[in-house]
Amino acid sequence: MNRFRGVYTALITPFTEIGNVDYQNLEKIINVQIEEGIDGLVPCGTTGESPTLSHEEHDRVIAKTVKIANGRVPVIACTGSNSTREAIRLSEHAEDSGADAVLLVNPYYNKPTQKGLYLHFKAIAEAVKIPCILYNIKGRTGINLETETLVRLEEECPNIVAVKEASGSLEQMKTVIERTNDDFSVLSGDDNLALDLMKSGGDGVISVASNLFPRQMARMVHSALSGDFEKANQINTWFSEFFSLCFIETNPIPIKTAMARMGFCRESFRLPLCPLEKEEHRQKLYDAIERMENDIREEII
Repeated sequence: MNRFRGVYTALITPFTEIGNVDYQNLEKIINVQIEEGIDGLVPCGTTGESPTLSHEEHDRVIAKTVKIANGRVPVIACTGSNSTREAIRLSEHAEDSGADAVLLVNPYYNKPTQKGLYLHFKAIAEAVKIPCILYNIKGRTGINLETETLVRLEEECPNIVAVKEASGSLEQMKTVIERTNDDFSVLSGDDNLALDLMKSGGDGVISVASNLFPRQMARMVHSALSGDFEKANQINTWFSEFFSLCFIETNPIPIKTAMARMGFCRESFRLPLCPLEKEEHRQKLYDAIERMENDIREEII
């Protein structure tokens, strides 16, 4: 199993004006991501509006991403569910489609015990041969994957090789790094914590911001991983406002709005997600994008 290190973009899912998946713009986005130097693609996650994709659309977006990537970078397919049976089916399909790994979110809404989490992830890992990355995000799921449970899964399931940590607790992330094997990857699920995590021995980030600024995110992450924290700090500071603005309203509303502003997609969402609620939020987002684009043109960053 190859260690997962670097920046992996949590892809948006573009929609047409009538709400279908826009595969033409999806291909455009993927090609730009790869050309700009990201390390991998993560389709059908929260940022990809997976809760409102049908099973058929979910399968097809993953298969299309694998086909478009064509081996140029790894594809980590999001196949988690609060139903273990459903997560297994999605994961098996991703494996059959050629995905390089699967990303498995904590079961949401039904709030299993730690024993239930252990049995859930173990069952999925045993159903596929490709690497499994666990996704710990209490804020979206209502349950925290405790470090003891994670360590047990790592020890008993050889293809559980990484975790996307979005617990919001840097201390928990540091404990995970300390308790897991050296070849186990710990990736940040929060752009604003990615640099601090890498300073503590983490391996990178599954990023929202890299949808719009893949080259700059790759430079920040690669600088940190190579030990150039001066350069990484400079880029992280440049990003700081945008990191916050990406969550000024519910993700992925701000990042998709920003992508639409730059011509990558339409500003099209599926209910219950909708366009930005507050005009002041839109203006802040547009102002930040303009500043950042000017800095890039003038080679300030």
